[in-house]
Amino acid sequence: MNLPFLGNRRRKLADARFTAAPEAVAALLSECELLRSQAAQAGVRLDDTAASLEALDQLVPRWRDDAETLPWLGNDAGLYLGTVVVRTLPGAQWEIRPGEPPVVRLASGREIDVVTAGRGWAESGVPELSQLYAEVAEV
Repeated sequence: MNLPFLGNRRRKLADARFTAAPEAVAALLSECELLRSQAAQAGVRLDDTAASLEALDQLVPRWRDDAETLPWLGNDAGLYLGTVVVRTLPGAQWEIRPGEPPVVRLASGREIDVVTAGRGWAESGVPELSQLYAEVAEV
């Protein structure tokens, strides 16, 4: 519903909703149900560490044959990468903007488009999730 008299208030309210409870947002983004299910089937435990990203990079990409699963798994992979970054790098946090995929903002101010990275990983294996994490962790 477009209510012109509200002006930018609706956008500010939407932004406030996400900044009010960063822990709740982080918990929601960390679910990654499809990725966690696929990893568990392959015997990989996702414990929100950099080592689990390395284990994901070693999985045989059977999902690439399933055009329906591929984009969802890529999205989950990106959110999982973001979860690992936010939980392990001091000052890193999720940034949510209405109508855009979530990004991770590092303490330095740099933003990482983890969803796009996850989709690339699911489609072609590039970038490797562990390599991207290593690059981000060095900054």
